[in-house]
Amino acid sequence: MLRLAFDIGGTFTDYVLEDHKTGRVRIWKVPTTREPARGVQASLMERTAAGELSFERLSAVIHATTVATNAILERKGARVAFVTTQGFRDVILIGRQKRYDMNDLYLEKAVPLVDRADVFTVAERTGADGRIVAPLDEEVARAVARRIAAAGYDCAAVMFLHAYANPVNEQRMAEILGEAAIDVTLSSDVSPKFREYERASTTVANAYVRPLVARYLDSLAGLLAGQGFNADLAIMQSNGGLVSSALARRYPIRIVESGPAAGVLMCAEVGRRLGFDHVMSFDMGGTTAKLGTIDGGEPVVTASCEVDTVNARKNSGLPLNILAIELLEIGAGGGSIAATRMGLITVGPHSAGATPGPACYGRGGAEPTVTDANLVLGYLNADYFNGGAMRLDRAAAEAVITAKIAEPLALPLIGAAWGIHAIANSNMERAMRVVSIERGRDPRRHVLVAFGGAGPLHACRLARAMGIPKVVVPFAAGVGSAIGLLVADHKVDAGVTRHLLLDGGAQPEITSVLGELEQRARREVERLRLGGEVAISRSAYMRYVGQGYDIRVALPAGPIDAGYESRMRAAFDDAYRREYGFVDPDAAVEATDWYVVAALSKAFSGKVDTGFPKENATSVESRALFGHSLSDLMVNPDEKRSRARPDGAAAAADADAADQPGPAVVGTREAYFLELGGMVAARVVDRYALRPEDAIEGPCLVEERESTTVVLPGDVVRMDRHGHLVIDIAEGGRHVQ
Repeated sequence: MLRLAFDIGGTFTDYVLEDHKTGRVRIWKVPTTREPARGVQASLMERTAAGELSFERLSAVIHATTVATNAILERKGARVAFVTTQGFRDVILIGRQKRYDMNDLYLEKAVPLVDRADVFTVAERTGADGRIVAPLDEEVARAVARRIAAAGYDCAAVMFLHAYANPVNEQRMAEILGEAAIDVTLSSDVSPKFREYERASTTVANAYVRPLVARYLDSLAGLLAGQGFNADLAIMQSNGGLVSSALARRYPIRIVESGPAAGVLMCAEVGRRLGFDHVMSFDMGGTTAKLGTIDGGEPVVTASCEVDTVNARKNSGLPLNILAIELLEIGAGGGSIAATRMGLITVGPHSAGATPGPACYGRGGAEPTVTDANLVLGYLNADYFNGGAMRLDRAAAEAVITAKIAEPLALPLIGAAWGIHAIANSNMERAMRVVSIERGRDPRRHVLVAFGGAGPLHACRLARAMGIPKVVVPFAAGVGSAIGLLVADHKVDAGVTRHLLLDGGAQPEITSVLGELEQRARREVERLRLGGEVAISRSAYMRYVGQGYDIRVALPAGPIDAGYESRMRAAFDDAYRREYGFVDPDAAVEATDWYVVAALSKAFSGKVDTGFPKENATSVESRALFGHSLSDLMVNPDEKRSRARPDGAAAAADADAADQPGPAVVGTREAYFLELGGMVAARVVDRYALRPEDAIEGPCLVEERESTTVVLPGDVVRMDRHGHLVIDIAEGGRHVQ
């Protein structure tokens, strides 16, 4: 049986095909098309024709998508009517009235997904305790439904005050809208939490992307079914768990960060296998760079996230009340466009995407990008991009950088290219400081795991700037998020707001709340009909009474008996002490938001297949990318290379390379290293020929099919027994043993 995982990014779509019987894995990348579902179909048909894929043998298809995210970022979702309580028409427009930057006189705030003309109000009122103060005025509600239907809205989002405590009025409004054949999203279904602005934003966003996501998933499922695949399509959520496509259609807001979340899962698994408890994940693709953190071996999960932020500033985007792996995403990828502004170089957030793509793709791109700069700087092999599936046009990259950057700023070509590279690094370094230093984490205690097609190109310089001592580039780093899909569990979460004071008498209420949430979570995960044991975990957001902010606390497992409150209090004290360094044993504590997660474990079992043709491949096999016992990487010296020779490699360079460790160094290429004063002859290393005993000091360029790793002067790169590159970062440009 086969499992197929694929992640559709803004520039490339990454595929991983795992054979359960042999444990082998095949990986490949293709440019993303304007119609992603059609692009997936074309790629899979190509693999089927080549005899590498059989739809009849597929037991699972796992997918991460940016469809929901892109619809929000580009404001290309459905036309939504927002229905709320009378007197609260402007709740979603006013927001929290917070200025995310007190010193910016020209502050840009996130544009809501609905205009004021799209907001309708009805008379009703529910108290914070769940008591119905005023029932729904059904006459007004029916009039609102008629106006929405007549205006041609695609769907409606309903958010009544305190509906999380009692959804009766919302549910009746949904029935009335349903009579007018209007698709409805209720806040009590999507986000039964307090804080009405965040709940309204989440509800509207779910309605905004639901028609688009439903059409996309239906199209994709239809294409797969047409080829004989009848099992359910599994979708990655923002919380790092897989759900059925049916649940993703109903709550598409849960999949806004599905691809990046999968990448963090992969980094966490790599960290656990290598013995690193504190990891920073760095995923740089063609469109964006994503940064996340793993503390204590587990990805950091939050109860809310923001999309469409301004310069990665907190409270600058649209808030979403969903469990999500903590991530920071910025417009810095290989396709990010460079320009000049007021005599300076700027990079991003706009991207050339896959079409037309960077100028060096030769597809009509007319703007300089980070990939163009990296090619001019010598970091990329023009003949071996994406394993030779694409050939890069260096002359086109030089021409566009000269015309758009070098000449306007009176810079030499190499200086302009280095400026683009350095500005991109600066943007990512600033974001890295946000997820580490600004959130109380010391980057010197972390390991940086870099992946994505462009991540390994920039990782060592970022690590050096942040004081991070070690960089890991996982095997098959270029398709890291797709591999992360294979280590994910099927997981469903359920949450609700219930204010409970831990005063010694809350045990009955705690039993009721957690029992109800567990039933909901189990019901959803059991719909997958996958069998196996369901693992249940609990958490709650807790605080001292009187505080306005709370912290997430993992709740004890086991029966909710008379001593459960005291165990909750002990767990809160431990979490609060870790966060703030002290506790107040005499202060009263309350819980606000409650969560239960039900998960079915799905372990990755794969061996590695580079995807090379068998007859001339440098075969690389480890009995698993993640876990199980591992064999050494094996190289057959009698096989010919399928890779192209490095640009600029010559017979003399090959002779010099013969003196280097093993067969891994295959030549040299001129590349830019500011640390050495400019362009130098850097060794080119074939990743698939590296042996665990090899240790190569930079400057060097480690090439593989899907990415290239730039190792700086003084840094030392080794390959561990798992097949991952481990790079020791030099201090001050000089490696310290």
